[in-house]
Amino acid sequence: MSRAAVPGLPSRYPIGGQLPALYADDDFAQRFTAGLDTVLAPVFATLDNLPAYLDPRVAPADFLTWLASWVGAADDPRWPVELRREAVARAVELHRWRGTRRGLVEALRLALGMHAEVTGDGGATWSNTAGADLPPKPPAETLVRVWPTGGRRVDPDRVHEIVRAMCPVHTVCRVEVLPGPPADEGR
Repeated sequence: MSRAAVPGLPSRYPIGGQLPALYADDDFAQRFTAGLDTVLAPVFATLDNLPAYLDPRVAPADFLTWLASWVGAADDPRWPVELRREAVARAVELHRWRGTRRGLVEALRLALGMHAEVTGDGGATWSNTAGADLPPKPPAETLVRVWPTGGRRVDPDRVHEIVRAMCPVHTVCRVEVLPGPPADEGR
């Protein structure tokens, strides 16, 4: 898509009509300003629609990459356009939950359409008593179990890529790919 020269795009603000009366009947001035109108019409059209460019739900598809970089959203050209739009629209929310169970589950659901279950506390410890001895160090392992929905195929490499990007650095994340939802194991 090009937003440069659009053939035949009329200017909403023709310069020739804004000239003083002295130049209103001057053929050269009118032709000259008509050429400027042709050049400026796409610029004015873009500026008139600027809010639409900044809304990921209606922005031109080729503009999404730049918009994603602006908000730090994941933008994979392999994703369908609607998924890329949702990733940009939800970028702030996903950044807020990054490094948490909820953030990991949402990232997997958004990027791959997979259901996920995350178990383990990621090695977090704390005490309510000031000056108390430190509790024993918990295992810093997180288990991420994913399963497909709607007959989709799970790409283990993509799952691992997203888990590595979303898990805190100090944790070990183990991934299990299941054929379907996990059975309630003793719950």
